[in-house]
Amino acid sequence: MSVRIFGTMLVALSLLAACTPDGPVSSPTPQPSTAPTSPTPPPNPYDGLGQPTLDSELLDAATRDDGEAVTLLAAAGADIETRDGKRRTPLLLAVTDDNLDAARALAALGADPDASDDQQDTPWLVTGVTGSVKMAQVLLPLDPDLKKRNRFGGISVIPASERGHVDYVAWVVSNTDIDVNHVNDPGWTALLEAVILGEGTSRWQQIVTILLEHGADPSIADKDGVTALTHARRKGFDEIAAILEAEQTS
Repeated sequence: MSVRIFGTMLVALSLLAACTPDGPVSSPTPQPSTAPTSPTPPPNPYDGLGQPTLDSELLDAATRDDGEAVTLLAAAGADIETRDGKRRTPLLLAVTDDNLDAARALAALGADPDASDDQQDTPWLVTGVTGSVKMAQVLLPLDPDLKKRNRFGGISVIPASERGHVDYVAWVVSNTDIDVNHVNDPGWTALLEAVILGEGTSRWQQIVTILLEHGADPSIADKDGVTALTHARRKGFDEIAAILEAEQTS
């Protein structure tokens, strides 16, 4: 066989192999990756602000009940325990105005429920003044000091009893171990304060009943030796006097 014929046969065999299914396979064209990518978070509008500005903005956010702004400001570096001119923290400002959204955001960040201002008020103590059960429920998981005293030496159940906050008194004595027989600086318990500073109407009658049901001692007298029953009689609060008399005979 001549060299020319042999060469022609090799070319033909090569062409035949290229046309068969088992012939060489070309490399696939690389495809772009389809793996999901994490969305880019929106920019924090407070990033880059100086510390004094961040802290001031946080106090303002707590005052206007802007929970989202509270969270963003804290993420940007604001101090959640910053103070205003009266040493009130953002949480205390939120509690004072019953701003639940801001308070929830601050509670989630671990704000201090016992931080005192220049009047010795704390977030927890102020719940007794406002009578907000919802706010107290926000703060209780933060483990507030139930023995912390206000400037009158009282704990939260005392101003609540004075002001006729029935729901708060009922909730706090049922859900905490607060001392219903705590005596403040004037020498008054919650029971005494409900009688001495209350109005004797249905709200205070309910509070007296609730306190007695949860261990309030009607024999505790004020600094002058006057009991709640004697105060009730002197003030003409006949219904409260009857409740206290029934307690003495039970």
